[in-house]
Amino acid sequence: MTDKKEIEGNGDNPNGGANGEALNSAELPAHSSPPGGSEKIHTGLEHAEMRGEEPEFDLTYPPGQVSDEEFEARQRYWLKNVYQGDDVPQLTVRAILMGGTLGALMSISNLYTTLKVGWSFGVAITACVLSFVIWRGFRVLIPKLSPMTLLENNCMQSAASAAGYSTGATIGTAFGALLLIQGVHIGWQTVLPWTLVSAALGVFLAIPMKRQMINREQLAFPSGIAAAETLRSLYAQSKEAVTQAYSLVIALAVGAFTGFLGRGEYAWQIAMKLKLPELIPFSGQIRGVDVSKMPAFGFEPSALLIGAGMIVGMRVSLSMLVGALALYLYFGPWMVSIGQIPEPSKLLRSWALWPGTALLVTSGLTAFALQWKTIVKAFSSAKTASSSTGAVADEALARVEVPGRWLIIGLIPLSIIMIALQYIAFSISIPLGLLAVVMSFFLSLVACRATGETDITPIGPMGKITQLTYAVLAPSNITTNLMAASVTANIASSSADLLIDLKSGYLLGANARKQFLAQFIGVFFGSLAIVPAWYLMVPNKAALEKFNPPAANMWKAVAEALVNGINYLPETARIGLLVGGALGIVLAMMEHFAPPHVKKWLPSSMGLGLSWVVPFANSFSFFIGALVALIWTKVNNRTAELYVIPIASGAVAGESLMCAVIAMITAAQALGAR
Repeated sequence: MTDKKEIEGNGDNPNGGANGEALNSAELPAHSSPPGGSEKIHTGLEHAEMRGEEPEFDLTYPPGQVSDEEFEARQRYWLKNVYQGDDVPQLTVRAILMGGTLGALMSISNLYTTLKVGWSFGVAITACVLSFVIWRGFRVLIPKLSPMTLLENNCMQSAASAAGYSTGATIGTAFGALLLIQGVHIGWQTVLPWTLVSAALGVFLAIPMKRQMINREQLAFPSGIAAAETLRSLYAQSKEAVTQAYSLVIALAVGAFTGFLGRGEYAWQIAMKLKLPELIPFSGQIRGVDVSKMPAFGFEPSALLIGAGMIVGMRVSLSMLVGALALYLYFGPWMVSIGQIPEPSKLLRSWALWPGTALLVTSGLTAFALQWKTIVKAFSSAKTASSSTGAVADEALARVEVPGRWLIIGLIPLSIIMIALQYIAFSISIPLGLLAVVMSFFLSLVACRATGETDITPIGPMGKITQLTYAVLAPSNITTNLMAASVTANIASSSADLLIDLKSGYLLGANARKQFLAQFIGVFFGSLAIVPAWYLMVPNKAALEKFNPPAANMWKAVAEALVNGINYLPETARIGLLVGGALGIVLAMMEHFAPPHVKKWLPSSMGLGLSWVVPFANSFSFFIGALVALIWTKVNNRTAELYVIPIASGAVAGESLMCAVIAMITAAQALGAR
């Protein structure tokens, strides 16, 4: 159900594909017309059925190289047999309000998961399911309400993704790293427009990429296909799909309750013994070192962490556990005993962060470089898009596609504002600010194509490429290094994520112009939610350090290493950094060239690197979640395929949202008491 996720470091999707399979999608090809339910409602499915000819083209997966004539024929076929945006309500007030509200909540949830585990989760499929269930509930209470149409829900999904995902790639990472370095917050007067403008730039840059990568090349965008099939299945009244939807909602409630038991500190709650321990510690002595004093060496009863392990799978989770055991039982005690780490509690920040970050960065950049064909295709496709005629198709689609002039109208003022923000807020010179915006366009091309072909959005490498560039152009300026990278990372991730929604809309016959407007409006919902949530959840540096935020720590470490060098690190940390970097390169090459039957047995470079950046409890709970999913699959594969992802997704969303709300309430109470 969780359609996409990234971890800051290498940007990989842990399973290398769309984890959030569509509800009952195996039975529903993307362009089949599911049988209608018993209730005759105006959903949009009936329009597809009435026009349903035998398909002449498969519009789901790439057709290979096509001539202009074949492209126009495909476009005419889509307009005649798939497009229904003129017949079915799509961009409605209720769709925008539902999508914006759900997206705003998911943006806060994603901010918490970014701070907690360095991970952000795609929200499209979860938002579709929640919207479907919530609107059903509204109709029970208010029977006169008409059902939300298929395209309304797709429009809602677009607004939710823009609000819940596209606004968050910079706050918990670059701004978090800056808070750790400077010790004070950047004012909201900077953070709000920075988040809003960078996300909006991503929305506008998706315009030309949609035409080339979805309309012409028809790249897969697996999560987009999954979301489209999920909606088709739900609106066909599939019993299994509806059951899966309600299982997600129940798991969300359980996750929220678990988060309340773990993070709530209310007197009545404690008096009633409705309190879970934040950590069940493990004890022991190794080399004379008390391992219980190492960061979170124990079990954390967290539905979020266990659910995340169920989603990412055994390969990543087992790699995390093995790496964590090696660190906490061997390397950590050894480094403390020889004085390379001043005390056990500083194991991660003082030492392990460096080899772990090096492994994540080099593996991500190597994997990115090994995709050189994708990079070449990205730039050649941009050239093709600009030189292709396609006059007939262009004329027919003029009222459906986003006009090219909108790109110019939005891109020019937003770019100027972004450059001005960099100059005013962080003293980044105008040429360097302009370069960050220009680089964003080229890196967005690559990120969008990588997402379309593999369902992996390489956020980590995008940011690191910019950091490497600015280490040369602006040496010794750590602020410029961080904030220029945040521009490119947020714009590129925003464009790639929104193309997933546009792929869903293309398959469902939506009006792209209306989807674009929904995405643009959604950015405002997300920005207005995530910025105050950031200040409430993280009122100061100490609150951020309490999270031990892996993503912010990695951005900080890379910036410091590039700007200041590594001579100030302990000698063994420098050695570890080199070894971790070399290991990341080797593992990435092995993963790339190994045949599939060998690859599944290789350790995950992301899992190993992450295990040295996050506390032991995270790795241990991830493994428990993956083990639960594996056992469930072995015992009853059919029910596991149906329910593992919905239940895990609900648990992650529920606990993260509850914990975020509790953190904000606690911070607000502390401010009120001053």
